[in-house]
Amino acid sequence: MSGHESDEDRRSREDLELRARLDRLSGALKEQNLDARERKAGANTDIPGAETGRALSLGFRVLSEFVAGVVVGFLIGWQLDVWLSTTPLFLILFLGLGTAAGFYNVYRIAARPMGPAKPKDKA
Repeated sequence: MSGHESDEDRRSREDLELRARLDRLSGALKEQNLDARERKAGANTDIPGAETGRALSLGFRVLSEFVAGVVVGFLIGWQLDVWLSTTPLFLILFLGLGTAAGFYNVYRIAARPMGPAKPKDKA
């Protein structure tokens, strides 16, 4: 055995090198998976402007619900006054009803729970 390795020694050394390389790659893969999970978890909560967008959407909905109630009440009252020649009577009446309907719609939107729905307890 003058300077030559036996086949068994060479295989043993190669196995050790492969195991060390596999351990390094496994560690790097676990680290990448952990980083990816952290980025994904952070991405769900750090969306810039998401909360502002939801607030603007809700604000425009509230505004449109209220204005629609008032406008519909006004138009119904005005048209009834034109048909029945009762100048401001139905206009004032239905304008008040439309305003009340608008406030009621805004109340229904505001009374709705804002957070995620919680499952009901089964007892």
